[in-house]
Amino acid sequence: MITVFAEGHDYHYEVSDILANYVRRNEIEFVECRLPDENRDVFVHSIKRADSSGIKLECSITGGGRSVCELDLFEPVKDKGDGYEARKLYKRYVKHNLLKAAERFFDKSLPWGILTGIRPVKMIHKLMDEGLGQQYILKHLVEFYRLSPERARLGIDIALTERKFIIPYDRKKVSVYISIPFCPTRCSYCSFTSNEMSRWGRFADQYTECLTDEIKATAAALNNNGFLCDTVYVGGGTPTALNLSQLKKILKNIRRHLISHETREFTVEAGRPDTLDKGKLEAIKEYGANRIGINPQTMNKKTLEIIGRKHSPADTLSAFETARRMGHNNINMDIIVGLPGENTDMVEHTLSEITGLKPEGVTVHTLAVKRASRLREESFGSRLVPEQEAEAMMKLSQRRIVDMGMKPYYLYRQKSMVGNLENIGYSLPGFEGIYNMQIMEEKQTIIGIGAGAVTKLVFHEEDRLERKQNPKSLEHYLKRSRQIAGEKLEILSNI
Repeated sequence: MITVFAEGHDYHYEVSDILANYVRRNEIEFVECRLPDENRDVFVHSIKRADSSGIKLECSITGGGRSVCELDLFEPVKDKGDGYEARKLYKRYVKHNLLKAAERFFDKSLPWGILTGIRPVKMIHKLMDEGLGQQYILKHLVEFYRLSPERARLGIDIALTERKFIIPYDRKKVSVYISIPFCPTRCSYCSFTSNEMSRWGRFADQYTECLTDEIKATAAALNNNGFLCDTVYVGGGTPTALNLSQLKKILKNIRRHLISHETREFTVEAGRPDTLDKGKLEAIKEYGANRIGINPQTMNKKTLEIIGRKHSPADTLSAFETARRMGHNNINMDIIVGLPGENTDMVEHTLSEITGLKPEGVTVHTLAVKRASRLREESFGSRLVPEQEAEAMMKLSQRRIVDMGMKPYYLYRQKSMVGNLENIGYSLPGFEGIYNMQIMEEKQTIIGIGAGAVTKLVFHEEDRLERKQNPKSLEHYLKRSRQIAGEKLEILSNI
């Protein structure tokens, strides 16, 4: 149990984000007193004071007969008037000071330092936009944000790659995400909007009709406001859980209403190998998708059974070979490190199998145990991979994938990731996933279509985002689909 007294600030969320890397969030308690009592295991006292001479931070951590204290002094903050920028900087100062103390007390550094959000590279882009050089940024990431040198260099390299694709920022180009919220089964780690076909498949025809209407309405709104579609991403769920007729109807309308000569990428998550056949892969190619995903997650049969995937490694091999015969020449494959019961040798086996297939891209995810997932509900904790082994799995994956001629091109993080690691997308040069970069770095407006889809409106001049989310519930979406489609014109008229 960690008891925290925050003096001079109320940044409880930020403090919890740091301490949650050392204990569970439900073991962090904030109190209104200065000293620990005898029953407190660990006591954290975080102090922020500001005066004309600067910002003074002090963090002491005591417990188990040990005590550490860190002091920091920063220059006075120049406020623009609304206090927002100053408060944001104060939060970073508090996190910096707290992490220095926590690293000493718990004898554990965090690879991503105080960057606890899911988009660490986005901050690096901001520094680059300010004209700062690589060496300054590297030093700043290590010394202030407290990243490991390896993660700092990785973040900079990915930002440099991304900038070739996302700059210059063009407010008249948008990307479109289309949600297909159906899956054959629900994986144990999944927390996304997804509905098992055995229960919800009876709504698939109606959903196809409603989705098609929203696609048409979005296209009309884009045209009326002079926008062009840069990328389209069809995800889920598992889009190929739909039958061939339903899938064709959606793809046909995407091709007819959204795709133009300005569209750089059209991705379909073919996803689960057990949903793929010659007809679906042929249709995806016919309607112009130039990038697909076939996602084994692991090539170990026993693990697939544990996590609720109903396909086998042989199904993955067969689906991949069929996709190649249908002419798909840009295939990405997702794997997950840290799956319950797996060890480094099992990850090595997965990588060996994928290496033999020679995909154009591989995305390596670190298992994240989400609150809404069955993995959390069923308490798989005893099977979770220890942090050090998860780190070894990630390093092994990086080495093997780089040996395939691929380079990292985008990265994101999630809360509750095993080992406090990251997800990294790799590809051969020229096969980078443009949509993935845009959704992560938030420099381009993303229009969300379908149940659970999120629209993110980017206002560059104001340096802000505005989010609008469609209903996650399939039934609610179907009831409101006409209204949702009608709102697209209003939404796009305001950016």
